[in-house]
Amino acid sequence: MKQTESIDRAPLLQLANQMIADHENYFPGMEATDVEQKGDLLIFRGNYFLDEQGLPSQKSTAVFNVFKLLAVTLSPRYHLST
Repeated sequence: MKQTESIDRAPLLQLANQMIADHENYFPGMEATDVEQKGDLLIFRGNYFLDEQGLPSQKSTAVFNVFKLLAVTLSPRYHLST
């Protein structure tokens, strides 16, 4: 198993939000507000921009895809410090 670098939550969220801001699907308000370690995977959370009925909107799809990219990109490199 590949070793990952230990990182605190705040700098990881800062890195994630920079990646979000640089992403082609970025729109104002899209940001990661929390991150959780689930096994080897980092799970990012934030506003998913649900509609009035609580259903996913077009923005929700973009947020989901960007958060998935963060998990796939950052999980092999980092793990949350305890």
